[in-house]
Amino acid sequence: SKAIILVAALIGLYIHLTFFTPENGWIALFECSIMGAIIAAIGFNIMHDGAHGSFSDNAFLNKIAAVTLGFLGGSHFMWNVKHNIIHHAYTNIDGVDDDIDAKPFLRMASTQKKYGMHRFQHWYFWILYSILYLYWIFFSDYKKYFGKRIGEMPLKKMEVKDHFFFWWYKALHLALFLIIPMVFVGVGYTIIGFLTCCLVAGLILSIVFQLAHTVEHTHFPMPDEATGKLDDEWAIHQLKTTANFATSNKLVSWFVGGLNFQIEHHLFPKISHVHYPAISKIIKQACQEYGIKYIEYKRTHQAIFSHILFLRSMGRAA
Repeated sequence: SKAIILVAALIGLYIHLTFFTPENGWIALFECSIMGAIIAAIGFNIMHDGAHGSFSDNAFLNKIAAVTLGFLGGSHFMWNVKHNIIHHAYTNIDGVDDDIDAKPFLRMASTQKKYGMHRFQHWYFWILYSILYLYWIFFSDYKKYFGKRIGEMPLKKMEVKDHFFFWWYKALHLALFLIIPMVFVGVGYTIIGFLTCCLVAGLILSIVFQLAHTVEHTHFPMPDEATGKLDDEWAIHQLKTTANFATSNKLVSWFVGGLNFQIEHHLFPKISHVHYPAISKIIKQACQEYGIKYIEYKRTHQAIFSHILFLRSMGRAA
């Protein structure tokens, strides 16, 4: 039902903005902002779960949920490799996990090169986070496609259908979100509306994904140079590199599709997020028994503040 509400809201706003454009520009901009938030929510609740196979028991429905990313401008193929294969297996490992690679603009691990501007990164990160969605759909997907790499990892071979769908969804997104609105609303207004929508979506997507792994208490382990092995086994590694936030806030949980329960998600990515609250109790107890830190922030603003302090320390530390 949540998926239906979100998709219906997106379609409704799109139709209203494109074919029945509000006379008042501020109302139109407000609707574009809401549209950006809904795009982020569809990413969290539908696309992300579908890509993990946890959206439904039905494999076909999972596939449909996963390809909503295509309509929103991203490549499902690239996301699957970047997120499901690399990020979930090699969380917070610099040079492998693409999620902590914002070089040279942000320094997100002590192993990354430090530049003078990083002293101010805890002030300017908001701007970079806002442009993430635009960067993703108009640059980073293509960089991965033509460079055949994700970060320092080679991209898995694309089949003919993967190439076709990559270009098909890119073209479809351009037609839906830029060309058709330009015909009905005009070029200038379309660009202003599109940018507003994408900047809001980018900021929300970035913040939610960064609160999961780049806060004060999370670890950034590197493999042993001689053996190439990590000190911790996989489950312990996930616990040390992942954090939860605002898990008792029902509204936050609803909007981010359980991604505030990141620890549970990383340990059980194929289980639907509706089960995370129950699972979290078991994991917390196990962590207590084995003396492992369960990283959790009670409220969203506390996690954001911790992320800002993390960025500040990364910008100042050697």
